[in-house]
Amino acid sequence: MMSVDRAERLLEEAFKIQGRDKKGRKILRIVGKFFPARELMGAGQGGGGVEALQSFLERRVFPEIGGAPFVVVYMHSLVQRSENFPGVAALRSSYEALPAAVRDGLRAVYFVHPGLQARLFFATFGRFLFSAGLYRKLRYVSRLEFLWEHMRRGEVEVPEFVQDHDEELEHRPLMDYGLVESDHHHRAFDDPAMDSAASMHSLRCIS
Repeated sequence: MMSVDRAERLLEEAFKIQGRDKKGRKILRIVGKFFPARELMGAGQGGGGVEALQSFLERRVFPEIGGAPFVVVYMHSLVQRSENFPGVAALRSSYEALPAAVRDGLRAVYFVHPGLQARLFFATFGRFLFSAGLYRKLRYVSRLEFLWEHMRRGEVEVPEFVQDHDEELEHRPLMDYGLVESDHHHRAFDDPAMDSAASMHSLRCIS
C-alpha cells in the first residue's frame, strides 16, 4: 500500500495553485500525466485511494482557493488509463465530495489537448457523470496558444512534454481527429478495467 508521504508528494505534482487568469481568478493546474492513479487507486488500496485524494484536496488545495472564484486548467497530454485514470466511480465520488463553496466558485475548466475520443466521451456521458452546471463550464483547448487568450503565459507552468505535444499537434493536425497517432502517445484506455465492465466499455477508446 502506498505510504501517506509518497501519496502526498505525487499529488503535489499533479495539483498546484498557480497564478491568476486575465480576470484575476486563481488557477488550479492539474497535470493528468502526473496523477498517480495506478498507485493510488490500484490493488490493495480499496477505497483508500479516493479518501487520500479527497483528504489532500481538503487540506492542500481548497484552503488556498477559499470561497473565491477560480478556474481549472487540466492538461490531458499523453495521459494513459493504466497509469493516470482513476476510474469513473472515483471521478464521480470526488466531484460529489466537493464543498458547495468550491463548486460555486468554479468558473471554467480548460481541458488542454482533449483529443477527439475524449470530446466524444464527454459529449455523450459528461452530463451523466457531472452536474449540468459543471458540464457547461468545460472548455476544450486544442492548442496552448488558445489557453493564453484566457491567462498570461507566465501564470501557469507548462511541463516540457506538454509543450512538445503541442508542437507535434501543430505540425500533425490530423492527430486532433485520431487519424494520425503521436510518435510518443500511447492509447489512453486500453488496459484492464479498474471500474465495472460497463463503465470501461464506454471509456476504452478515450485518448
